[in-house]
Amino acid sequence: MNWSNLIRKPLIAVALGASLIGVPLGTFYVAGAAHALTAPPPAAVTAQVSPSASASSVGSVVLPDFSSMVQKYGPAVVNIQVVTKVAKGFNGQSDQGDDDDSDSGQGNPFGPNSPFAPFFRGQPFQRPAPQPQHGEGSGFIIRPDGVIMTNAHVVNGASEVTVRMTDRREYTAKVIGVDTKSDIAVIKINAKDLPTVKVGDSRALKVGEWVLAIGAPFGFENSATAGIVSAKGRTLDSGYVPFIQTDVPINPGNSGGPLFNMRGEVIGINSQIYSRSGGYMGVSFSIPIDVAMQVGQQLQTSGHVTRGKLGVVIQNVSQGLADSFGLPQPEGALVSSVEKGGPAEHAGVEPGDVILKLNGQPLKDSTELPVQIAAIAPGTSVELEVWRNHEPRTINVKLGALDDKRTASANSGEHGDSGKLGLAVRPLNPQEQEQSNVKGGLVVERASGPAADAGIQPGDVVLAANGAPVNNADDLRGAVEKSKGHIALLIQRGDTRLFVPVRVG
Repeated sequence: MNWSNLIRKPLIAVALGASLIGVPLGTFYVAGAAHALTAPPPAAVTAQVSPSASASSVGSVVLPDFSSMVQKYGPAVVNIQVVTKVAKGFNGQSDQGDDDDSDSGQGNPFGPNSPFAPFFRGQPFQRPAPQPQHGEGSGFIIRPDGVIMTNAHVVNGASEVTVRMTDRREYTAKVIGVDTKSDIAVIKINAKDLPTVKVGDSRALKVGEWVLAIGAPFGFENSATAGIVSAKGRTLDSGYVPFIQTDVPINPGNSGGPLFNMRGEVIGINSQIYSRSGGYMGVSFSIPIDVAMQVGQQLQTSGHVTRGKLGVVIQNVSQGLADSFGLPQPEGALVSSVEKGGPAEHAGVEPGDVILKLNGQPLKDSTELPVQIAAIAPGTSVELEVWRNHEPRTINVKLGALDDKRTASANSGEHGDSGKLGLAVRPLNPQEQEQSNVKGGLVVERASGPAADAGIQPGDVVLAANGAPVNNADDLRGAVEKSKGHIALLIQRGDTRLFVPVRVG
């Protein structure tokens, strides 16, 4: 699956942060758990299940009836219209001229350095005024005093935000906070006694459950579509959101709208689609409401979101790497590099460690670690169970605060799953060691057969084999002789370090 085909749904120009009508939308991300922004619990409404007569003689097919849910909670779903002013010019040059000729820039629409500049000196020219761009999305009311939750890409950068209710009342909204990493935004309108949704628990959601989406696809307000949960815990571009995957028809304009379970509870915010056409193709993604409420609570109280930081780069554990490290099965998050001076380094985490548990909870996949770390407040001590030298051990780490870098980011470099050794290597000279900022290591001059199949390339620097430093060919040869089935080579490629499992005979 090519995740580059993820399209932002609300007709939004990514640079504007608002959805342009008729244009596919963009993306968004996450961090966290626990819904602290709870709305007053209205009476629960459960979808009814009604028999539908089948054309065949087999019997009847039981399908859910969402009409009571739409009637009850539809009024709490709003249409959000935004206006963003974008300056239009011929080439984006400044209106100001050169210091030597302050007149040239004002009279020249092509800029002071263009070949046409001499023809415009002294000529009055006024650049077009900023042009308003209109877009729209969806949202839902979580408090009766007018607090509304939506997607960040719906309202980010907007100069005007208007909320339209189902009864055609309109309000000017104030943006309380925007978090682009999770694509969550909180806005507020000046009103009271408004209808609200009931917030549920997305952690209790099961694959195969029926779900309902309400929003404004293509501007058609308060439209209801239904489907089932296809999968949970999908991590896409952000690394901070364990998305809910559904087959609910989601289209431009649905972004920011709620996703309901059969009990009438909001368990997600509709966010993304996977598409090659720009429209719905059967795969949609929603932000779990637990994540959204945790982010929203911070936006309301402080205006920004803080996330925990571990300070490691991780990758998935394949079967070949599991064999190399002596793991019973491929699980956890393999640490390929540790940030210098970061929390993990201070606590003693090392490249080659496999993080198996966080605070006692097993990590089946490496993508679970960034999501969970980001949800923990900076300064909190966490317990890691790591696999090192064929045995588990416990390390306590005090988390730092995430800035612009990822907390525990998944390495995007590719690596092979299997192969045999077929390397021509030599030690790095002092100049190469200084340029690569490494001590020791072997530079790959030629890779063939198994090593090449595993993804090793000429110019890669082999730093370690099965966790042991490699300074010469004998070190590498000895590690190969001790390996059973696979050997895990830690290589440096440019500024990136990653483990590559190579099959040995």
